[in-house]
Amino acid sequence: MNILVYISDYMIPFLVLSIVIYGVLSGVNVYDTFIRGAKKGFLTVIRLMPTLIGLMAAVGILRGSGFLDFIASIIGRFSDLIGFPGELVPLTVVKMFSSSAATGLLLDIYREFGTDSRIGLIASLSLCCTETIFYTMSVYFMTAKVRHSRYTLAGALLATFAGLAASVFLAGFVQS
Repeated sequence: MNILVYISDYMIPFLVLSIVIYGVLSGVNVYDTFIRGAKKGFLTVIRLMPTLIGLMAAVGILRGSGFLDFIASIIGRFSDLIGFPGELVPLTVVKMFSSSAATGLLLDIYREFGTDSRIGLIASLSLCCTETIFYTMSVYFMTAKVRHSRYTLAGALLATFAGLAASVFLAGFVQS
């Protein structure tokens, strides 16, 4: 088991060193290439900043206004019928916009229900089985200048519901 710890400790430095050695052996000016890539990355961050700020503000407004709790109470009535706890609806909705805000909600769920409770297990699994749909779509589509998303949102929502179903199934499997 200790060998896995050593491998994981040295994997990233080995990978970086391998890339540098390959670049030098290929005759590439590694430092200049790195600087150009870092500059492009920095410019990408600057272009994405308004979108990130807008998404964070929207999630804060949803939480602070109580609208998220209102929507959760409505959807929770139906989700309880299919086995998905209504208490996790706010977590699911927020996760579609912001992973960090969803992590904050997850900690609240842990405090209220416990980490080993059914709700705690489903919450943990659902965060692993779902994606920040709107954040990812806005960032990637803005960067690639995509104007028509076609079926992306429908496919992402379908994948999210599949991930939520898997989290309920797996939580039941773990507790058995």
